[in-house]
Parts: sequence; C-alpha cells; structure tokens
Amino acid sequence: MSELSAVYLPEPTVGRLLGTWQPDGPALLLVAVLGGLYAWGVVRVRRRGGTWPPARLAAFVLLGLGTIVVATMSGLAVYDRELFWPAAVQNVGLDLLAPLGLALGDPLRLAVEALPEGGAGRVRRALTGRLVRLLTFPLVSTVLVLATELTVYFTPYFATALRVGWLHELMYLHLLAAGCLFVLPVLTREQALPAWCTHPVRAALVFLDGIVDALPGLVVMTHGTLIAGAWYLHHAPPWSVDVHHDQQVGGGAMLGISELVALPFLLVVLAQWVRAERAQTAVLDRRLDGELAPVAPAAQGPAELVRPWWETEGGEVAERVRRQGRGG
Repeated sequence: MSELSAVYLPEPTVGRLLGTWQPDGPALLLVAVLGGLYAWGVVRVRRRGGTWPPARLAAFVLLGLGTIVVATMSGLAVYDRELFWPAAVQNVGLDLLAPLGLALGDPLRLAVEALPEGGAGRVRRALTGRLVRLLTFPLVSTVLVLATELTVYFTPYFATALRVGWLHELMYLHLLAAGCLFVLPVLTREQALPAWCTHPVRAALVFLDGIVDALPGLVVMTHGTLIAGAWYLHHAPPWSVDVHHDQQVGGGAMLGISELVALPFLLVVLAQWVRAERAQTAVLDRRLDGELAPVAPAAQGPAELVRPWWETEGGEVAERVRRQGRGG
C-alpha cells in the first residue's frame, strides 16, 4: 500500500527543470556571505579611487555564485534524489564550474586591495602559511580534487548524504572547497603559488588537471556497479529510465562538463601568460631605452658634421670621386 500510495515527482522536462526551484538555507547563507563580502570589497576599492573590472564582478556573481544557486536550488536539486544524473551535474558544477567563476573574480586580490594595510598583510601571510601552501600546492590540490570525487561516489559518502540532510549540505561545501583549492591560486594575481609555478608551468598543470578531472566521469559512466544503487532502485519513479542507463547519463554529463570547463580555464591561463610577457617586454624596453640614451656633456660645442666617405677614405675610387667633384 505504501508503494501504491507513494507520490512521485512528474517526469522532468526542460521546462520543469528550468521552472522548478526549492530553497536551500545553508546554500543561500553561503551565497549571501560571499556576495556581500565581494560587494563590500568592490565598494571599498572604488571609494579609494581605484577601479575593479566589471568583467571580474560579473564572473564572480554570474558564473561563481550563480552556479552555486543553480546546483543547490534549481530543478537539479529537486530531482537529485529521484535520478542520479541531476546529482552528478550538481556535484561537478560545484567542484569545477563554480570555483572557476569565483576564481575569475579574483577575490584574493580584491581582499588585499580593499583591506587596510594590516589586514592586507594578514591575508598575504595566510596565503604563504604552511597549511595553505600544502593544500594549494599544485599536485596536492589536483590529487585532492580527484580524491574528493572518487570518495563521494565510491564510498558510502554519497548514499549516506542522500538520506542525511546535513551531510548532503556538507558534501556540497566539500566539493566547492576542493575545487577552489586548485583554481583560486592558479588564477589570482596574488603570489599564492611557489616561484617556480611560472605561466608555462601553470598552463601545463591546467592541461594535466583537465585530464584528471575527466577520470571520475569516465569511471562513473563505465562502472558496472550501481552508485547508491539501493537508494535509486527504491526511489525510482515509474517514468524513470533504467537505473544503469541513468548512471551512464550522469557519468557522461560529468565527463562533458569537465572538458567544457577545462578549455576556458586553459585559455584564461594562456591569456595571462601573454599579458605577463607583454608587460615584461615593456619593462625591459624602458630599461634599455634609459641605459642607451646619450648623456649630453655639460658644455657641448657645435655638433661636428659627418663627412662623406670619399673625403675620409683613401684609395683609387675615393680619389676619382674627389677629382670628379672638383672638376664639376
């Protein structure tokens, strides 16, 4: 009787996924805090006479905070306990797409420019602290992102989070934090990485990270055992596709989104590399111009005219030119 009287959500369509929303208190609080702090920083910088690029503000709000809102409160959140693929899209969005948007806003540089000198110094000391250096060390942060994804899907973590609300919210935060550990230090204009992480090295690391980020989706898509299978088999609505096919769709979505995120991430790093090279070239040009500029003596007489070569050189040809000139 309980099965017959169970109430299932209607079959998801594009319209339902776009038009169905549910509030998420912890996610709303996180978005409000991050957005409020960022807006405060922008206002502080502008009041001091500085500027903050609108593109960075748009990236932080629309791509960063917007992805958090969509992942935790849109139709994906409504259907994530009915189907696996919405949960997979949620998780990869929080792990890869939202960190990219937040990092493009460069909140670390904004904090340094907005805070007083003492506060800015504390931020820089925190970035160079031992624990932060360890967690954001390029290879360590890449492994942390991969380990987070694999832990979510191939341990009881995900299945338990579907049953326990507070653990589900903690999983959201875990995925977001793991992604930020790699992306924020790479894209910030603050010196948050070791000196050997030059722009060519960063480009290579981002390329490697794109390959690593594709692995969880590939594994999920080809994995023979159901992930949180007991939950999804029990809660599968009558209109749902085969649970195995649902997992394959989720793994394919993870793989596709990870590759879509990797390309703009790499392009941004390459653009930073080009700008850094141009700036360095301009500095070198100015230095060379200063070193090669002639220093005029204190009392300089009339400039000596440059004499033509046939008047200063010997030889038959020069002598012939001189005779022709006198004869003319």
